[in-house]
Amino acid sequence: MVLTPAQLPYATHDVTNQPPPLAPYDASEDVALLEGLRREGAGWAEPDVRRLGLLAGGTEAQEWGEQANRHEPELRTHDRWGNRVDEVEFHPSWHRLMGVAVAEGLAGAPWADDRPGAHVARTAGGLVWGHSEAGHGCPTSMTYAAIPALRREPELAKVYEPLLTSRAYDPGLRVPTQKRGLLAGMGMTEKQGGSDVRTNTTAATPTSESGVYTLRGHKWFTSAPMCDVFLVLAQAPGGLSCFLVPRVLPDGTRNAFRIQRLKDKLGNRSNASSEPEFDGTVAWLVGPEGQGVKTIIEMVNCTRLDCVMASATLMRRTLVEAGHHARHRSAFGARLADQPLMRNVLADLALESEAATTLTLRLAGAADRAVRGDEDERAFRRIATAVGKYWVTKRGPAFTAEALECLGGNGYVEDSSMPRHYREAPLLSIWEGSGNVNALDVLRALTRDPRTSEALFAELALAQGADARLDAAVARLKEGLTTASESSARRLVEAMTLALQASILVRHAPPAVADAFCATRLAGDWGQAFGTLPDSADLEGILGRSLGFGH
Repeated sequence: MVLTPAQLPYATHDVTNQPPPLAPYDASEDVALLEGLRREGAGWAEPDVRRLGLLAGGTEAQEWGEQANRHEPELRTHDRWGNRVDEVEFHPSWHRLMGVAVAEGLAGAPWADDRPGAHVARTAGGLVWGHSEAGHGCPTSMTYAAIPALRREPELAKVYEPLLTSRAYDPGLRVPTQKRGLLAGMGMTEKQGGSDVRTNTTAATPTSESGVYTLRGHKWFTSAPMCDVFLVLAQAPGGLSCFLVPRVLPDGTRNAFRIQRLKDKLGNRSNASSEPEFDGTVAWLVGPEGQGVKTIIEMVNCTRLDCVMASATLMRRTLVEAGHHARHRSAFGARLADQPLMRNVLADLALESEAATTLTLRLAGAADRAVRGDEDERAFRRIATAVGKYWVTKRGPAFTAEALECLGGNGYVEDSSMPRHYREAPLLSIWEGSGNVNALDVLRALTRDPRTSEALFAELALAQGADARLDAAVARLKEGLTTASESSARRLVEAMTLALQASILVRHAPPAVADAFCATRLAGDWGQAFGTLPDSADLEGILGRSLGFGH
């Protein structure tokens, strides 16, 4: 007897034991994020953050992120008649992502907002909107960061700051002052020096007009070449200096900004990164000649904070994905979420994620108070941002790899989005200075400005006596400072970050989180891989707080 398909006991393509799509979900459903938002003085922004979280986790925004990475930007150097145009074309999904980001104040808007906590609100917005897609965070970050540097030249700031702080996304190359809003990029590194910008050879020649120069040279890694204006480092007669370079000049002609090629990058595929060539390029001096690094350092401080934010966002995004999979997938007779080893892995990832998110918001709070004149917070921000940038971005790649592994083979295929997150993670430890650059910057800060060390230990002292393991770690850190050297700088900066994260968690997180963090990250009661928390760790408390897991 031959059975018909309808009589067969099963069909080969029936789908069982597969998790449903994650989207739609609420990217702001993160207790640590919301608590940090309120604690750092921006509780007033919670309704907006929650609204943005729902949008970020929605099916439409998630699809925008997929499409923007599937359809990568394309360089068009010439028009059909042979005229040089140097334009970069993007998929419509990129523009939709950018439109939301700018409208929600994730670019320059906080600099025009007098409310205390405005910069914290922006950072919290980035922590949730980043769940949609990471690449478009580059131009919004640089636009945000350009403003404090531009303020070194008040006459230029008067013209461009109102447009850089606008919430209007207005793409396309036109006269900047005729647009509703502007985006800013930066051109710092060159092929012979990379982070060693003092070796730059791009030359700036003064013209007969005061403050106006022409540039000649080649930049090696300039992201977001479709931006309207750029802060560029070049060698003027008085030394390395900072300049503002518009893509379109006030008379409507194109400035010489010849894009030689777009970089073929490991990740960050939605975002265009380029090699522009300057040849008679018109530029305006920002700050005094010879003080280019000093002028642009405020921009670097801001973008380093955004590197920490983006790493924390990737951690949270991939943790949510791993937790969702574990809730709905069964193996060996039980849900993954109910299996002890998987719970240990997820709890360990949740600890790392909360520590990263909490530190990000503390750094944002320091930035917000520093720009409002708090000198103690300025000193703390100077060292803590470099410390956090070093460590949190270092943890990102290992974290995303472990989260991907939670999905097994399902996480290794492109349509899971996990490979995209995995490729994105290493960028944050490279952008704005590799680990070595940041570690050496910490040593430089400690040597040149003793207030930075005082501010760091004042912060750590707020948790003194609350946990013996933290007290011991702080004592070791003080001793380590007396013998600090370049060769041991990484060890020192790692110890600083872990002590700083622990001190914030001890003061503000539940005992389940703070105790497990101190036991593992400070007292060494764990293995080399994620998922090696000791038996004493309160996995239920950690998972319940971070992912809403019951037993």
